[in-house]
Amino acid sequence: MTPVKTDAAPSLFDPITIGGLVLPNRVLMAPLTRGRGTMEHVPTELMGEYYAQRAGAGLILSEATGISKEGLGWPFAPGLWTEDQVEGWKPVVERVHAAGGRIFAQLWHMGRLVHPDMGGGAPVSSVAVAADGQAHTYSGKQDYATPRALPASEIPRVIGDYVTAARNAMRAGFDGVQIHAANGYLIDQFLRDTPNDRDDDYGGSADNRVRLLREVTAAVAGEVGADRTAVRLSPNGVVQSTNDSDPVTTFTTAAKALDALGIAFLEMREPREASTFAKTDVAPVSPHIRKAFSPPLFLNSDYGLADGQGQLDKGLADGIAYGRPYIANPDLVERFKAGAALNEPNPRTFYSQGPEGYTDYPAMEAAPA
Repeated sequence: MTPVKTDAAPSLFDPITIGGLVLPNRVLMAPLTRGRGTMEHVPTELMGEYYAQRAGAGLILSEATGISKEGLGWPFAPGLWTEDQVEGWKPVVERVHAAGGRIFAQLWHMGRLVHPDMGGGAPVSSVAVAADGQAHTYSGKQDYATPRALPASEIPRVIGDYVTAARNAMRAGFDGVQIHAANGYLIDQFLRDTPNDRDDDYGGSADNRVRLLREVTAAVAGEVGADRTAVRLSPNGVVQSTNDSDPVTTFTTAAKALDALGIAFLEMREPREASTFAKTDVAPVSPHIRKAFSPPLFLNSDYGLADGQGQLDKGLADGIAYGRPYIANPDLVERFKAGAALNEPNPRTFYSQGPEGYTDYPAMEAAPA
């Protein structure tokens, strides 16, 4: 059943302005790595069909997309650093626009989670400490390698890679870009105090640890416009060996810095006690961020329709980003509006090649009775 909104709160189905765009609803498609590109990280025709099927979202956030060979360590994930990749994205974006949708490219540098076997050389991070666990490679899972601590002198080069990828995204026709600063990847490896124990301008205080995020965001916004720039954060709990001893201080510092830059919106993966995919015992940080960040705020992590609307009713969010529900439900907004049942996703095909479990989930009108 569709939840009844309060008079003071917007509905998930109400429009919202984010930066330079007016979205028809507040349901975002969260970034979802699906591994349907080529080994050269070029988008494929099948990806165009997949994203066009989901164009009813207020905004699609693309799967994480590598900014450089150094920074991309996921097999068959797309990139945005070569001309072939830009040309591969163009028809994908065109199909989304033809279907009435809007799409941002998510810019990704995985830092120490890139294995050298992926061809990008030694991985880089805030410090020379390997993550726990194993990396996905074309030859199977392998233990994470010890990264090279990124010297301050090389940081402008990495920032330049973000800027180039952002420029390429706009050349490919994207409506904007989202900087991936969450989930234990490179910027998060600088942002949080585990693993970042540097003693230079990029370590120590929260303001120093936020520096890389602030510099990347300022540079990208300078290239494509702050109104076409967004950021993703993951403010609570350990993820991929990355954690923080004082997430409220760290992430409110980050939120204030992003607010000052005037970005379009902030989207946050924040696991909750109610989460099924990822749980945390850390209290939500988003209420603190809400006070520090004035542009639209979107929350993400295992929300359904009712509890997602509940965050809007309580004034804690301006919209909700849905991930796994969009894998199996290309028409998620329509299903929500109709109070219809959702298809269940098949984890076996999350990262497989081909259309199975990718473009073959039925829309509501085509689903069996």
